[in-house]
Amino acid sequence: MKDLNMVFAGFGGQGVLFAGKVVAYAGLIEGRELSWLPSYGPEMRGGTANCSVCLSDEAIGSPLVTNPNVLVAMNRPSLEKFVNEVEPGGVILLDSSLIDVQVERDDVTTYYVPASTLAEENGLKGLANIILVGKLFKEVGFCSEETLDKALQKCIPARKASMLDFNRKAIEIGRAQ
Repeated sequence: MKDLNMVFAGFGGQGVLFAGKVVAYAGLIEGRELSWLPSYGPEMRGGTANCSVCLSDEAIGSPLVTNPNVLVAMNRPSLEKFVNEVEPGGVILLDSSLIDVQVERDDVTTYYVPASTLAEENGLKGLANIILVGKLFKEVGFCSEETLDKALQKCIPARKASMLDFNRKAIEIGRAQ
């Protein structure tokens, strides 16, 4: 499988670290080499947050992704910060509910997903991040369907077990986009 060097970025509280963790766990379950490197501002909720996720069949030299081949942007400042770092031929997924600009580059594939609106309309407030993971799964195929479900189960803590079916629904909504 192709090496994936991904950046998930947004405001603190949007779940970008969790989204990256789900993708990283999928790699772990499938026995791939992986890294998950979170980065967030001191404000946390409302501040900037992003994480680098690498999935590979070979050893990973550095967990820091400076030129991602996949960018998942959940707000405009994050898109503006990382859009020019995406390598040519890369993929950009963005929450078009919160990002009101078009990607000017023609050497990347961009998917505009109104994730926050879809989450709200489907009673899944706070799960725009997982809708984007569903779309990422559809477009990039970073793991098997069964693995993705196992990764969700692993990442959702026991105290929030009731959220599993909501997360599954969010994945399906993302895949349908």
